[in-house]
Amino acid sequence: MTAYAATVRYFNEAADLMGLSQNMRTLLLTPQREVKCQIAVQKDDGQIATYIGYRMQHDSARGPMKGGLRFDPAVDADEVLALATLMTWKTAVVNIPYGGAKGGIAVDVKSLSQAELERVTRGFVDAIHDVIGPDKDIPAPDMGTNAQVMAWIMSQYQKYHGFNPACVTGKPVELHGADGREEATGRGVATVSLALLKKERRPPEQTTAAIQGFGNVGTYTAEFLHEAGVKIRGVSDAYGAVWNEEGLDIPALLAHSRETGGVKDFNGGDSLEGGAVLTSDVDLLIPAAIGGVLTAENAGDVRARYIVEAANNPTRPEADEIFHRNGVQVVPDILANAGGVTVSYFEWVQNRQHFKWDKSRVRSELDKIMNASFEAVWERATAKKVPLRTAAYLVGIGRVGRATVLAGI
Repeated sequence: MTAYAATVRYFNEAADLMGLSQNMRTLLLTPQREVKCQIAVQKDDGQIATYIGYRMQHDSARGPMKGGLRFDPAVDADEVLALATLMTWKTAVVNIPYGGAKGGIAVDVKSLSQAELERVTRGFVDAIHDVIGPDKDIPAPDMGTNAQVMAWIMSQYQKYHGFNPACVTGKPVELHGADGREEATGRGVATVSLALLKKERRPPEQTTAAIQGFGNVGTYTAEFLHEAGVKIRGVSDAYGAVWNEEGLDIPALLAHSRETGGVKDFNGGDSLEGGAVLTSDVDLLIPAAIGGVLTAENAGDVRARYIVEAANNPTRPEADEIFHRNGVQVVPDILANAGGVTVSYFEWVQNRQHFKWDKSRVRSELDKIMNASFEAVWERATAKKVPLRTAAYLVGIGRVGRATVLAGI
């Protein structure tokens, strides 16, 4: 099953409960615009390289479209459309005034020099600048991109349209970025995780966890959960995994990861196969890397009672059914990892107002939105007697559907 097919399946499960007509389903699922472009750049050695870029703009019923930009060899139209669709429901679940979009370039960032990466980025903006902007579609960082890439996007966009830092979010703080944006997704994941534990009457100090993926999201999630008292037994990244039954020293692991580029060879625990973290003996499992890691093949071996989806699309529908049968609570990606887009919204607001918030305000406002959104989804799940994923879709689809009907066609 493709990533987009999985997204449609989740949508239809909620739509069936809502009694949505086929016409309304088609209207809400059909993207408003699909952009595919050629990006030709000169490499440092003088050769010409050609890359394919995408920008999928799914829905703008609730406001300008919003979504990340990923640079990865696996990027294709299906994946980008799936992620754009998820962004529509995600922004609605946390009730910020955006629609959904997503972009990407099929490129291996590790194969590019810094100068080549800049030329690729600016070439992409040249191709799409007329369909993005602060009132149309606002890109942000995702896999393979960072604050520096966002700075180049802002610079190139402004060559066409003049000064407007709100055209992109996730920028460096020195270039009108928001304090707290880098940590936002991980902080949101931790906030939702703690909200779930509170509902389950499980003290953080009596909870064990494992995190699959130790990039930006995984590291900040680990930091905030550790501060709350959660014992993190296992962590993995693309190069290895580490395990300590008594709990990892997270500050030391973070320092080791920053110094060496990964968790491998950390002397505060035992080495594991990376995939073993997913089925390790913990209460809380947080997949924070790539999509499709929880499948029908390994779902039955998962021992965690709670799963919080920090990554996009980490759980295949077949695995989701197994978790539901086994009584595993799954907090879906469209709620769990919405902290990033929420603080991107704060950055956009600050840019539009030309007024800067301090980090304490950003954190306070983020915690407020994430807790309120979790509460809304929990209440819907309880009232309808459905899993949290279905409840999140009910909330998101309901808000987008009402906005669409009220505005008219």
